[in-house]
Amino acid sequence: MAITIEEVEKISRLAKLTFTDEEKLKFTQQLSQMIAYVEKLNELDTENVPPTYHVVEMNNVFREDVVKPSMPQEKVLANAPAKKGGYFSVPKVIAQD
Repeated sequence: MAITIEEVEKISRLAKLTFTDEEKLKFTQQLSQMIAYVEKLNELDTENVPPTYHVVEMNNVFREDVVKPSMPQEKVLANAPAKKGGYFSVPKVIAQD
């Protein structure tokens, strides 16, 4: 599949870029080469190849998620400078741009 100059112009409009006629011709050739390479990869037989996310096999190294008792609320709030209704009380912050 060859990329046309019209397609490069459409892409440049969408990206709000301006190219000279020489650049458009250059990008047409380069994009066509990239598409040809991807089409060549489509010729490979990947029927028995499982999909992968990484080149090497990776294992989850995190611990199991196990419910454990937490600290008592009174102890957590003991040194809080301000508390209200069993929660930390913080000043209201409203950011305006």
